[in-house]
Amino acid sequence: MSAVPPFAAPVTAGAWHRRRDQIRATLRRLLGELPPDTHPEVDPEVEIVSRDSQDGFVCERFRFHNADPLGGAASTVPGVLLLPANLAKPAPAIQYLHWHGGEYDLGKEQLWRKTELGISTAEALTRRGFVVLCIDAYGFGGRAGTGPGGPSERGGAEELSLSKLNLWYGRTLWGMMLRDERLALNYLLRRPEVDSGRVAAMGMSMGSTRAWWHMALDERVRVAVAVACLTRYEELIEHRALKAHGIYYFVPGMLRHFDTEAVIACCAPRPLLCLTGDQDGGSPADGVRRIEAAVAPVYRLLNAETSFRSVLYPGVGHDWTQTMWDEAFRWLERV
Repeated sequence: MSAVPPFAAPVTAGAWHRRRDQIRATLRRLLGELPPDTHPEVDPEVEIVSRDSQDGFVCERFRFHNADPLGGAASTVPGVLLLPANLAKPAPAIQYLHWHGGEYDLGKEQLWRKTELGISTAEALTRRGFVVLCIDAYGFGGRAGTGPGGPSERGGAEELSLSKLNLWYGRTLWGMMLRDERLALNYLLRRPEVDSGRVAAMGMSMGSTRAWWHMALDERVRVAVAVACLTRYEELIEHRALKAHGIYYFVPGMLRHFDTEAVIACCAPRPLLCLTGDQDGGSPADGVRRIEAAVAPVYRLLNAETSFRSVLYPGVGHDWTQTMWDEAFRWLERV
């Protein structure tokens, strides 16, 4: 018998809204005692480091301090903002959340990695008229070697040290990562080039998971695309697949209250697209189907049935295929 309390959609929209607020309050508590929470009116002070023109877009590199008194060097958050050339009016934006993949030195530079489309993610998104923002998560890219172990400690060892430090102070690394995304969103929304009512979150793998958690906790994210890692934690345990995810990913006490379908349901009624390979060891297919079965009724209750779509691709592993890209671009038309 499952030890995780069952999740079911209430019978009325009002009851769901109350339940959603309870879920969000529980999630915030479980993520730990974060530094003073961020609100739309609280913006980081951003320093523009450089600005240069690339093929079809302008790239601004920036950094801000996330106001974490414990963070030291790790509190400086580097990021990039990509602006399509010749913007005539405020444009829709994508908050892109980079993957993990053990590529700690990559981080936000994933945007320049060539995709199955034959071009980079940066080119693919800016050519379609999107402003794109991406920051480095703790321990990645420009933040590698800035953790409590100092410059010589990088990769998985740094990730462990960051997790340990946060647990000592009663908070989670996952909570701090999501907090950085909220701060970055504050900055994105105040840019005059951005239509603040048309912002999407998008990512693969760790970026996918951050995307749907971010959307669940922040109503300002209007659309999301999550590629891989539509994961139900109970199935990960049953499939003995906890090793498929890093230590950053685990939130103490969560399964005493609910599994990830409760988090994902908090995205409703906003459009959420999930694209998963049925051979992805970190996303057991039976867990994906249980999420679909639990979340679809919430969207239906809110008269938004077509705003939740989950596709399970046969024979596909932890990947982002051409077909998935095509599906993602169709979904992003909703932004």
